[in-house]
Amino acid sequence: MWQRRAFLQAAGAGFAASLMPRQLLALERTELVFASAVQTASGSYGAVLLGEAGELIASIDLPDRGHDVTISRQAGRGVVFARQPGTFAVVFDPAGHAAPITLNSIPGRHFFGHGVFSPDGRLLYATESDFEAAQGVVGIYDATDGYRRIGEFPTYGTGPHEMLLMPDGVTLVVANGGIETHPDYGRAELNIETMDPSVVFIDRRDGALLGQLRLQSGLHQLSIRHMAIDARDRVWFGCQFKGVPSESPQLVGYATMDGDIRLIELPEDTLGALRNYVGSVAASVEGTSIAISSPKGDLLVAIDADAAQPKLVRTLRSGCGLAADGLGFVASSGLGEMIGIAGAQRDAKRFDFQFDNHLLRVG
Repeated sequence: MWQRRAFLQAAGAGFAASLMPRQLLALERTELVFASAVQTASGSYGAVLLGEAGELIASIDLPDRGHDVTISRQAGRGVVFARQPGTFAVVFDPAGHAAPITLNSIPGRHFFGHGVFSPDGRLLYATESDFEAAQGVVGIYDATDGYRRIGEFPTYGTGPHEMLLMPDGVTLVVANGGIETHPDYGRAELNIETMDPSVVFIDRRDGALLGQLRLQSGLHQLSIRHMAIDARDRVWFGCQFKGVPSESPQLVGYATMDGDIRLIELPEDTLGALRNYVGSVAASVEGTSIAISSPKGDLLVAIDADAAQPKLVRTLRSGCGLAADGLGFVASSGLGEMIGIAGAQRDAKRFDFQFDNHLLRVG
């Protein structure tokens, strides 16, 4: 989300002039802006910009299902990444002046649904798979030259998923889920018995490995997928367990750049309700609370980051997307609903489209 003034500054002076009257009125009445990939009532795919009260501000079409969105104020562009193992990403202009650009993955690579811009907006980084070698890579795209792919470096693992830029502006943190996939087999997971998940810290300037952290060996089937950074620069992560369904390992933890990685202890009833699946992780604006979601368990959990204990548990059918809003968190669902949690006591909003897994907070 952006506050309205910052959003207009980032989108460009002509953004308001490009909107239809109804969209302009929606923007004038909102203070926050959210973004998400969606599936429409007709079954097509797209991405939307929404006001805090659910006003539709803008939308774009996608060729297939999207996953996560990233936006750079400096670049004045957003990017929607295909759901893994997708082969496209769509670059769009929030102001609507420039036509969208579709990026196709190069031969031998597919996208993993996530990416980030460099602080100056000149480079775009995307998690990808070298699927013949079953190794993850970070694809590098030049945002000043039509998003031409200019290189890559390894993620030092298999199945990279979410990637974040640390507050230092230099270090990328990547969640290597440890799962091998191949476009010939769709979303089939090809190496469950030999999974090797990890959290890695990488220097974005040269691709050098700064650190790689793994959970204890008995948890090698705990796929590390999504992350958020708290006020102490700890990287909180949520996992999806791929082992025996009757087992219920802890699913949430944090890692630090100085080499610490640990799982926190969620209460047994909360852990069981997550059904071995965390779909999204978000940090509050001040970084003192962490929210996680489980669309499989229809559960949202807000965690006190310092105490490492849940402070709120709420149900939301198919709830997955999470974003901070200054009061707490906003959550979106695969059934087209948006609600406030943990302080953000907003009226539930219903839409005629279904939200995908992630809800964007920008700025």
